[in-house]
Amino acid sequence: MAEKLIEVKDLSKYFGAGKNAVLKAVDGVNFSIDRGETLGLVGESGCGKTTCGRTVLKLYDATQGQILFNGEDVSKYNKRELLSFKKNAQMIFQDPYSSLNPRMTISEIIAEGLNVHYSLSRAEKIKRVNEVLYSVGLTESFGNRFAHELSGGQRQRVGIARALVVEPQFIVCDEPISALDVSIQAQIVNLLIKLQKERNLTYLFISHDLSMVRHISDRIGVMYLGSLVELATSDVLFERTLHPYTQVLLSAIPDADPDPDLQKKRMKIVGEIPSPVNQPKGCKFSTRCSFATDICKTDRPVLKEVEKGHFVACHKCNGGK
Repeated sequence: MAEKLIEVKDLSKYFGAGKNAVLKAVDGVNFSIDRGETLGLVGESGCGKTTCGRTVLKLYDATQGQILFNGEDVSKYNKRELLSFKKNAQMIFQDPYSSLNPRMTISEIIAEGLNVHYSLSRAEKIKRVNEVLYSVGLTESFGNRFAHELSGGQRQRVGIARALVVEPQFIVCDEPISALDVSIQAQIVNLLIKLQKERNLTYLFISHDLSMVRHISDRIGVMYLGSLVELATSDVLFERTLHPYTQVLLSAIPDADPDPDLQKKRMKIVGEIPSPVNQPKGCKFSTRCSFATDICKTDRPVLKEVEKGHFVACHKCNGGK
């Protein structure tokens, strides 16, 4: 039986948005990630993907809900246990340039985690830094350079090395390829897959690139306006999509065949995404859904398992209940 490394239960993160207004960036999210698994998290910009990842890592304090790591409630950790959690749970940031200190050499950037979590001699630190540089496809000579001297792909490799150097179990990959050239994106994703196999890493992979998410993920969760609307294995999600929002997302993936006569029909979506400050009363997607009925506008659907391992929050898929 697979061992759960991360369990997220009814997780919410709200922000104040002016007088008596609340922005519900993450709203009652539930999922788990098995050890060695990759869970992809997709959705439109502003749907709460990044906020969810940062809250799971305790970079934001949750408004409500639980985050379990190896079965233990992270919110109940003392300072020593929380420091250990932060060593075991790292993040790869979206922008590989702004996330690197321009005044520090690459070696100094990577060694920061070692300074916090280990008591090593200078020689031991240099050895660890050089080893992790090599593991991400860079040579020792990169350690003496600065971020502005590197290409985008090289910077992201440094970001990966910085996360790996403290030997974590879990990594949140926050759109790690979106700022890179298309020619480099596949290299970085394949590197992450290689490192996962070598180190038994567990990933939460956040992205809007559905094709790449399918390539790397074991399961995929679809977020809309702060909530999960569908969750399934990668193959099931692409082959037996149920939620209307997920269907729209998948229909927007560009065709590999340039022949216009053979291209698939696009599903159209009407209207703009509602404000997370003023969300619809019922289903959050009801204002843009062509299948919406009266119940969709009054009752909010919950995420239910409609077949083994396939969860969906939709009245149409759940028999109107």
